[in-house]
Amino acid sequence: IMRTLSISLGQMTPQLGQPKANLAQLREWAAEAAQRGSQLVLFPELWSTGGDLSNWDRHAAPLGDGLFSELANLAAELTIAIGGSILERRDGRAYNTFALFGARGEQMAIYRKLHLFALMQEDKWLAPGKTPTLLDAPWGRTGLAICYDLRFGELFRHYALAGAELALLPAMWPAKRSEHWNILLRARAIENQMFIAAVNVTGRIGSETFGGGSMVIDPWGKAVLTADDRPGLLTAEIDVDTVATVRDNMPVLTDLRPRAYPL
Repeated sequence: IMRTLSISLGQMTPQLGQPKANLAQLREWAAEAAQRGSQLVLFPELWSTGGDLSNWDRHAAPLGDGLFSELANLAAELTIAIGGSILERRDGRAYNTFALFGARGEQMAIYRKLHLFALMQEDKWLAPGKTPTLLDAPWGRTGLAICYDLRFGELFRHYALAGAELALLPAMWPAKRSEHWNILLRARAIENQMFIAAVNVTGRIGSETFGGGSMVIDPWGKAVLTADDRPGLLTAEIDVDTVATVRDNMPVLTDLRPRAYPL
């Protein structure tokens, strides 16, 4: 049986601090993705607020409430898995939380961003997550990450060694570092012999311009889908079994020598 996954990426320009307007955009694109036959649709990091971290107290909701329940209900209504990162309120703190809901509206996975990006003051407003998140999804074993996590190869290697075949990454990656985005996404896919689906914000929010360039990359590092810098919904189909073929043909992960270079 071929394990194919049809995946859509909603490359947005969120309106700063306007969750209602941003949710309306998400609803429209999620419905379009479902119509295209996608099993999964991903939206960027902090898609509901475009950041707006200093006002986290106004935006953040606990799991099961606010936008978390909106997404769960929408996933069930459209029978499509929906994911993206939003602000979570937990123990009096805010987290940058990637929530993934399945096609029945069930919570498939929650990942709280491990690496906070001080250059955009994330560490000032947010608490860091504590653990990686790996799930056994219908399409295959999947690791979750957010934006700046991409610079930490150890996280993706951890996922690969735990059997991940796909990593999902919502981001708010600035245009001025687009070259790093392109290179690092390909590098993570190549070195870990896995698919990577990454969806970025695009356009200007406040004083920052974001680069778009959302991508789905295969285990050889080849782009299955590449977006430009315009907002839009992009769709690709991948065959998850390609991962096993690539790993069999070039057994990089079995040739690792972690005792020689412990972290």
